[in-house]
Amino acid sequence: MSKRQKKKAPLWRRFLRFVLVLVLVVAALAAALIGTLTVLEYKPADSEMLAVEGSPSDTLTEGDGLTVLTWNIGYGALGDNADFFMDGGTHVYTADKARVQENMAAVQAQLTASAADVVFLQEADVNSFRSRGVDEVAQIRMASEGFCSVFALNYKCLFVPFPMPPIGKVESGILTLSAYPIREAVRQQLPVPFSWPVRAANLKRCLEVSRVPLEGSERELVLINLHLEAYDSGEGKTAQTAALRGILDEERAKGNYVIAGGDFNQVFSGTDASMYPTYEGKWQAGAIDQSEFDPSWQFLMDSTHPTCRSLDQPLKGADTENFQYYMIDGFIVSDNIRVDSLETLDLGFVNSDHNPVRMEVTLGA
Repeated sequence: MSKRQKKKAPLWRRFLRFVLVLVLVVAALAAALIGTLTVLEYKPADSEMLAVEGSPSDTLTEGDGLTVLTWNIGYGALGDNADFFMDGGTHVYTADKARVQENMAAVQAQLTASAADVVFLQEADVNSFRSRGVDEVAQIRMASEGFCSVFALNYKCLFVPFPMPPIGKVESGILTLSAYPIREAVRQQLPVPFSWPVRAANLKRCLEVSRVPLEGSERELVLINLHLEAYDSGEGKTAQTAALRGILDEERAKGNYVIAGGDFNQVFSGTDASMYPTYEGKWQAGAIDQSEFDPSWQFLMDSTHPTCRSLDQPLKGADTENFQYYMIDGFIVSDNIRVDSLETLDLGFVNSDHNPVRMEVTLGA
């Protein structure tokens, strides 16, 4: 060997150099991803006008009755086969495209069977990896002849980088259907409890506020579709509930008829949910203290059947008697509306991790 020829570095030094380069490359890629997500972060305004699609011919007047249904459809991928990592399960992707289509067909069949005049849907995907790119909003709109509809995004991210495998692209939101014309619809941003950089890849929850004119009256029927915070430490739910309360009181002060419905991720303090205790180590729902609201508001949850089940394990094949269930879906209704019936539809959580809740009301107490 020539004296001029350099000796090879020891193996341990070459390995250390390789590890250092690898760490620097990974760090650079992570920084680039975070930077991209920060630049492209979905940042909706506090209040945004929403497009109303469709123009039904039916009209609504004071004294009329109507049926309202709320349902978190679990983006078509949280059927009885699913568990989910955020609830203590192991999976990120919980359905192939065929199962998503199967779940969505069952959802649409139930919407038709329910014969509701107003429908509040949560977790309706437009184009997400988790629901295999199925445009669920377009499918529901196409099948809902005679309805108008309003869609509000509450989750839009180019690539959610966690866990492993990562969630990937998400485009999702809440969808309201109405058999009566909606004059105006607004997306009202709710407080976001997460800070950067988690915020960049997280939900931007909102209220979807739709106004239905009443024939022969200056009053309106105000419909509020919502999906409040789930995986925060509690301050998010509190702040979002306070924002909701402010809008409810503002609309009631105008003399309007108000129905707010959806997935509160909280149980109302006046609801007897004792038959659905929270087991140790499971996700815990928050609580809405009804005493913090004006006593005229009606808080409605039907505890005959649970409205939600845990995703810590698949329901299919599990011990359903000792499974973790919740009461977190329902309605808040103004006192100038008479509630004629309330029912949680027990669908066995076959096609979603939530059951729909159906309510019949009459405008005018």
